[in-house]
Amino acid sequence: MAGSATRPTADRVRQSLFDVLGQRCDGLSVLDLYAGTGALAFEALSRGASSATLVEQSVAACKVIEQNIVALRYAGRSTLVRDDVARALRRLAAARFDLVFSDPPYALRAAQATVDAVAPLLSPGARLVLEMDKREDLPHGLPLVDDRTYGDTRVVILGAAP
Repeated sequence: MAGSATRPTADRVRQSLFDVLGQRCDGLSVLDLYAGTGALAFEALSRGASSATLVEQSVAACKVIEQNIVALRYAGRSTLVRDDVARALRRLAAARFDLVFSDPPYALRAAQATVDAVAPLLSPGARLVLEMDKREDLPHGLPLVDDRTYGDTRVVILGAAP
């Protein structure tokens, strides 16, 4: 269920994304930045991810995420961090993630800042999925795995070194 201020990933984009990532996420540790409704993290959990950390600042969106955690019975496998992304990433500095989703408001133009901040948290072979405005420059610092455009949305998958 979506909150009024969220911009959830379109169903066709989410399906295409998981087609590229692989249908199974067995045992992965997932981080979902700017989580919104939590749809991407919950999709990964439904595909076998072992845990998901969802970062969201909006109080209304956090209420939706909490409701979805309960409804989907993911309380034991998910953690909601109520904070802005920069502070949350500093708090998570000791953690390592296998799959990271980042879908910030496009006006932030946060792709490069996200790569810079998230790279130290990536496990070997991890993937970082960035949703961004198609006009935003491709970030550097991690190898490009995939790059697709859906209307105004550009989905870039970057990989960490194995």
